[in-house]
Amino acid sequence: MSEKNSVVAIFESHHQAEDAVRELQRSGFDMKKLSIVGKDYHTDEHVVGYYNAGDRMLAWGKLGAFWGGLWGLLFGSAFFFVPGIGPLVMAGPLVAWMVGALEGAAVLGGVSALGAALASIGIPKDSILQYEANLKAGKFLLILHAASEEVERAKDRLGDTQAMETWIHSEPVAVCA
Repeated sequence: MSEKNSVVAIFESHHQAEDAVRELQRSGFDMKKLSIVGKDYHTDEHVVGYYNAGDRMLAWGKLGAFWGGLWGLLFGSAFFFVPGIGPLVMAGPLVAWMVGALEGAAVLGGVSALGAALASIGIPKDSILQYEANLKAGKFLLILHAASEEVERAKDRLGDTQAMETWIHSEPVAVCA
């Protein structure tokens, strides 16, 4: 698998994003390759950052039921405050990419730690800026990082959901002559 193949979908609401996750699950996609990220405007505590590779979150906000329902499906959970974007809740491998970006100080010029995490899987800077703007606007990102065939199949399945927009980011495959 190329490490640079992803499909990203944007959803207006957490209900639409959750429905898409469940559609991908019904279609047989590996939930360990799926991430979701969005804002939780009304967190109950002033948490600076929290992540957990288990199945429990210590602090819930207004969308606690939504996030709690996804923890059973997706691996890993986190809450981060990202300057310029605000509080973000995320689940899936994006948590590890984000922690790796923070621990490795891999923050790129003009992009947040979230942007660095997305860049590490091959998402271009202009797309990252667009995704961050969508998060600021209260939308939800769903990201599947997998082999190119699986990414193409996921894009087709996401076409049957209420995704506002869906993009594929893939690394060109070198052909040996």
